[in-house]
Amino acid sequence: MARHAISVKGISIRLACSIFGLSESGYRYCAKLRDENVQIANWLTDLTARHRSWGFGLCFLFLRNVKGFHWNHKRIYRIYCELKLNLRIKPKQRIIRPHPAPLVVPDKANHTWSMDFMHDQLSDGRSFRTFNVIDDFNREGLVLDVDFSLTPERVVRSLEQLIEWRGKPACIRCDNGPEYLSIQLQKWTIKHQITLLYIQPGKPQQNAYIERFNRTVRYDWLNQYVFSYIAEVQDFATRWLWTYNHERPHMGLGGITPMQKLALVA
Repeated sequence: MARHAISVKGISIRLACSIFGLSESGYRYCAKLRDENVQIANWLTDLTARHRSWGFGLCFLFLRNVKGFHWNHKRIYRIYCELKLNLRIKPKQRIIRPHPAPLVVPDKANHTWSMDFMHDQLSDGRSFRTFNVIDDFNREGLVLDVDFSLTPERVVRSLEQLIEWRGKPACIRCDNGPEYLSIQLQKWTIKHQITLLYIQPGKPQQNAYIERFNRTVRYDWLNQYVFSYIAEVQDFATRWLWTYNHERPHMGLGGITPMQKLALVA
């Protein structure tokens, strides 16, 4: 209003500021963009380009907890909105369900693992499977094997390779799939004195940690890219698993990465 009065009525700046209750320094103030804003914008653009499913929360936690920047969340969110990087949120119909008992979080690493399978297709329509294993303590991805067929023998071989460098767990949680009910896996667990924790049929929430990991795999890259060869999928899965463990903040861990969680108890 002061600017309008000065330009239309031709009054002085001092008089206009006196009429509208402004200070002359406030009238003449002009905001200056800091160089850090450009740096924040570059980081946000790069993160959302590389991780298309990441919203503001993961981007902010990555910059704060992984990269160590101390920028205020309101400042980052303002630039995030100005760049129009907001993810479209699809409204969901709320269904009232009884709350299941929360899973017990192990008090140390390498105590309880969870494993599960996933399915997808190549560009030519051929189906492939992924075998996923995580550590329930810090949600660290331990195995992400990809192949057209994952037999019980292949599951045992993957677990053997994992134990060679990780050590054996006390128990492994899984569903009631035929690979987990096989004689080969039963003999292997008895040999290594590992307990298999089978969930109830039709109760995937009892294996919630690996189901949440599967969702991340699905939305972070399986739904984002089309692959032509099985070797291409395995190479991408290996590189993504490193990013998941070392760079992707995990909400269930308080916004830190699985490896940071492991380092806190080392």
